[in-house]
Amino acid sequence: MPFLRRPRRRVHTWLLLAGLAVLVALVSLAVMRHLERRSLQADAAQAREQLRLKADAMQALIERYGVLPAVLALDPDIRAALLRPDAPAGVFDSLNHKLEAVNGAATTSTLTLLDRNGLAVAASNWRIPGSSNVGNNYRFRPYFQRAMQEGSGTFYAEGVTTAVPGYFLSEAVRDAQGVPVGVVVVKVVLRPLEASWGEMPETVFANDGNGVIFLSSRPTWRYRVLHQLDAAIRGRLANTRQYGPVPREQLEYRLIEDLGDGVRRVRLPDAGDVIWISQPLPRQGWTLNLLRASHDSLATARTQAALIGAGLLALALLGFVLWQRRRLAQLRERSRVELERMVKHHAQELRTAQDGLVQAAHAADYGESQSLQHLPQGVCVVDAQLNLVAWNRRYVELFRFPPGFIHVGRPIADVFLFNARRGLLGPGPIDEAIERRLNHLRSGKPHMHERERSDGSVIEIRGNPLPDGGFVTSYADITAYKNAARDLRSLADALTQRVDERTRDLAGAKREAEDANRSKTRFVAAAVHDLLQPLNAARMFLSALRGRLPDEGTRQIAEHIDSALTAQDGILNSLLDISRLESGALETRIQDFALDPLLDALAKEFGILATARGLRLDYVRTQAVVRSDRALLRRVLQNFLSNAIRYTPRGRIVLGCRREGERIRIEVHDSGPGIAEARHREIFEEFHRLDGSDASERGTGLGLAIVERIARLLDHPIRLRSVLEQGSVFSVSVPRGEHAGTALPAPVTAAEELRGDSLLDGCRVWCVDDDPLVSRATHVLLERWGCQVLLSGNADDALAAAEPGSAPDLLLLDVRLGALSGPELLPLLQQRWQQAPAVILYTAEQDPALRALARENGWHFLSKQARTSALRALLTHACQRAR
Repeated sequence: MPFLRRPRRRVHTWLLLAGLAVLVALVSLAVMRHLERRSLQADAAQAREQLRLKADAMQALIERYGVLPAVLALDPDIRAALLRPDAPAGVFDSLNHKLEAVNGAATTSTLTLLDRNGLAVAASNWRIPGSSNVGNNYRFRPYFQRAMQEGSGTFYAEGVTTAVPGYFLSEAVRDAQGVPVGVVVVKVVLRPLEASWGEMPETVFANDGNGVIFLSSRPTWRYRVLHQLDAAIRGRLANTRQYGPVPREQLEYRLIEDLGDGVRRVRLPDAGDVIWISQPLPRQGWTLNLLRASHDSLATARTQAALIGAGLLALALLGFVLWQRRRLAQLRERSRVELERMVKHHAQELRTAQDGLVQAAHAADYGESQSLQHLPQGVCVVDAQLNLVAWNRRYVELFRFPPGFIHVGRPIADVFLFNARRGLLGPGPIDEAIERRLNHLRSGKPHMHERERSDGSVIEIRGNPLPDGGFVTSYADITAYKNAARDLRSLADALTQRVDERTRDLAGAKREAEDANRSKTRFVAAAVHDLLQPLNAARMFLSALRGRLPDEGTRQIAEHIDSALTAQDGILNSLLDISRLESGALETRIQDFALDPLLDALAKEFGILATARGLRLDYVRTQAVVRSDRALLRRVLQNFLSNAIRYTPRGRIVLGCRREGERIRIEVHDSGPGIAEARHREIFEEFHRLDGSDASERGTGLGLAIVERIARLLDHPIRLRSVLEQGSVFSVSVPRGEHAGTALPAPVTAAEELRGDSLLDGCRVWCVDDDPLVSRATHVLLERWGCQVLLSGNADDALAAAEPGSAPDLLLLDVRLGALSGPELLPLLQQRWQQAPAVILYTAEQDPALRALARENGWHFLSKQARTSALRALLTHACQRAR
């Protein structure tokens, strides 16, 4: 029977569910591992760039003093004093004053003059009692020995008299024959550089060639060793007194995995899981190390993997529910067919039995007839006077009549009365029940009905008249059949209920996945906004600092920092764009517009970059009108042109378009190295870059991923044709429009930042921002441009300072201000001022609705990601209009 196989099927179902869960878990685990490695490698790339900047800063500090000992070694007074062993004390007093003056101008730690025996005969710290180098012998120091042998030497160690560590640079002083007669030593203290490391969230430290940590942003790590020192090294450290007592405590860490390319993931007792990146400093024989915490990137990767796992689980559940519904539908159909077959078979059996019963009743003997004994039903026959004339043994057994109660000639009414008293005729008055049954027999009409007994058994009663008068009645026990039918109906109901439950579960899982996706989008948007705030502040401080830097080398470092901040800006905005595109939160503004102004502006903008790289960018003009989102289409073409310039070492780039039926195909041709066909799909994925570009100009690997998502959103097909060593063609296909929209606005050119004759002189400005760092940076920058900054604070500060008639010429207003937003704060300020100044919404938010709101209210709008030159240009324009 099918009902006996249900437990086994249920076990199979649970096994299938368990298998699906295990498969989803394994796939999610593999995805999480891949995302973790990719996230860690991205973090490592950023950390490596930070480490490079730290190494450059250390080298710059050391090189700043690199030539000082060589210059002093050529000083005639120093050479003359060392050549006269009997020089009077006044000569060395004069040298002490000279070294003191030079040290004050060069801002080194100490300058020391040693004779040929290593005795300090003069020093810049000669005035400091107990700490003066004069009179001490430094013959044991390696920097003295190397200078006497090789002409110059370097050595990092603790000072003998001061115990202050520093980097010693030495140069031999030679006589006219080139024989060393003494050594000039410059000590450079690196502790201020070490203190600047402590302001970073990452751990930075430097170790020497022996594995001894001598500089560290964690003071407790100083003079720990990365591995145990052998006896020879310990003896050498003891003789040179490089670090005072010989370092013995080892830095404890455990290697978790090697990520390749010099990147390791380790676990430290006091720092947790970190990424360890090292950079050698070959000139000094040191190694600079940076440890960055990995929990944020791992948490992000695990969150993404969880979302992917949830999506896979939802798909698996959907597939399982659909399979279950199909299987249950098949089971219901099979059960229905089985039930119909059973009913048909049972009806056929009953009809056959009924015909046989009537025939047997004709041939029945009086009393307990032998001709009726073979029938499975209980049978009784009455004559025309309604008296019993024949029956079978099954009839007596079915109703459990007492012996001798059933006999020939007994009125059937007595039998009915006996059964009624036992409750076998159902509820109601007994007389009425008996009379109703006697009337059935008298009427001579066939009948059939079912009766359920108190013990749960069901009896089917069928009556048929006999041709010569009388009546034959059969009683069949159909309890098993009824139970089977009831089980089939219960099974069908249970299957339907399970389908409904799975459908509800799937709908719930879908809602949870959608909620998780929305939460992820909100989280990414909020995180990017909060990350951009300090970056914008840093860019403002850097812009204010750039004009005060004294030399070209320092200004170049500032430019590098600005480029790094801009690149970080681009990464964060790209991540935000990808999050919006994936969640469907990015709104589009489709309109018809002329294509030529857009392409012409791009050609001019990127033509300057192409020329700077020795390339030529040609633009073929067009009269085409297209239907698209102008800003998003510009973003696609910007990425095409940027990649073409980045990956084309020589030759030219062509921007143009072709007609393609009812569409326009905009193409960017380059003469670069081309892209292998196997990588055509790969380059549109996140964080995939092509080889062949300048390492300093490599992108984030997000540009083409954003292009692919924008193209999907706009339904603009992207195509790539490429031939190795000949070049590539990136194109986007756009529908043709019917009429031109408004012309593309001309780009605003910002005034040069360092121009002296500022048009902003005397412009009264209020800056309202809830981030104190951004407020201070904006204040410094505006004052440098000549603005009169009347207020720089948050919403509460602005409300407290606003008085009638005190309105500024211009209000620089952020959007996120805590309890109030910027647009909500503005009416309150205008009410208190009783004036309405010019307003610039200056925010890191990327919501197009804010731009629309600014246009509706006549405000200016500028993103905090814009360069400071753009801010200055907009301030100048707004202030001139306000005046």
